[in-house]
Amino acid sequence: MNALTSYKDLIKRAEEAETKENLDEAIKFYQEAVKTEPSSELPYDRLMVIYRKQKNYKEELKVIDDGIKFFHQQHEKKQEQLAASNKKIVQLSNAFMKSVGLKDKK
Repeated sequence: MNALTSYKDLIKRAEEAETKENLDEAIKFYQEAVKTEPSSELPYDRLMVIYRKQKNYKEELKVIDDGIKFFHQQHEKKQEQLAASNKKIVQLSNAFMKSVGLKDKK
């Protein structure tokens, strides 16, 4: 597969392969799409569906875990960026959470 293949082209090829019931080829294209554009949910969704159709629950679970891990890391990065730029908001948020018992007093 060409390293310069675009995300849209990969998705198009994967969808065509899936339509033709060539699921192994579709899987390859969706996996490449995840590598190319990991923040897009579509290839994760389609891989889960295909693996479920194949009753390949181990691979389906791996896709789920990989997606959760990636999106959790993205969320953490955004939270760190917000915290760095809005220290007063973080202080107020922490004080509020402590006052309503959602966070330890420490």
